[in-house]
Amino acid sequence: MESNQQLTDLLALDLGINLINRRPYAKEVFKWQDMELLPHSSVDTLLCEIFEWNGRNWRTTENNLIGFLFSEENLAKVKDQLINIPKHPALIPDFEFTKDSMIEYGLSLPSLFNIGINGNIKNAKDFSVKVNGVTKSRITNIDSPGIEILKSYSEFTQDQSKTYRKNIKFNYLSTSLFYAESVEIYLEKESTVGLDINFQTQNVEVEAKLDTDTKKHFVLKYSGNQAPFAAKFTKGKDFDIS
Repeated sequence: MESNQQLTDLLALDLGINLINRRPYAKEVFKWQDMELLPHSSVDTLLCEIFEWNGRNWRTTENNLIGFLFSEENLAKVKDQLINIPKHPALIPDFEFTKDSMIEYGLSLPSLFNIGINGNIKNAKDFSVKVNGVTKSRITNIDSPGIEILKSYSEFTQDQSKTYRKNIKFNYLSTSLFYAESVEIYLEKESTVGLDINFQTQNVEVEAKLDTDTKKHFVLKYSGNQAPFAAKFTKGKDFDIS
């Protein structure tokens, strides 16, 4: 398996950028892998969730494809299979959200990693979130429940074409979900600036490397049922129904 440095070098080569003495930025990794930041963080976000794109932002429809394809007993079985799809190394180098990128993505970004912000990060001298050990789960046509979903989807598009066009054809399905093994948070601010960070501690091990009035450096390690922070989306009409 490629090392973190090998993956960083490959990203730099593919994108034609210089990554000497720094981590890749989130925007570079997302461009390289065709990933999108999720609009919310929740442990019950599953593969095949249906999202809308309004030209600027992603928004969940609160529906999952399997809700249209299966009923009762079969639905419960397939949902359980989706929940338990294994996560594998995503072959993505460790990367970083800088203060500027967090502002650009939206001030709610840190909540994707269960980080709470008290105050305005624009007032920080420096603020970054470093993402380590990215894993992903994905839907495929060679493993369950992907085999059953794709077969039922093919039938659904023909037998319930009106429902398909209204709810799925022009929306997007999450076909891969990405998770962080750990994140590092670094905050530097003036002592007079009212800005602080806190964490949701369920299934999170917090290590304080530095915690003063002006500088904070924490490492959060996740375990148990994690919430994804990013996804790959496939348009409903392009979902593989072969």
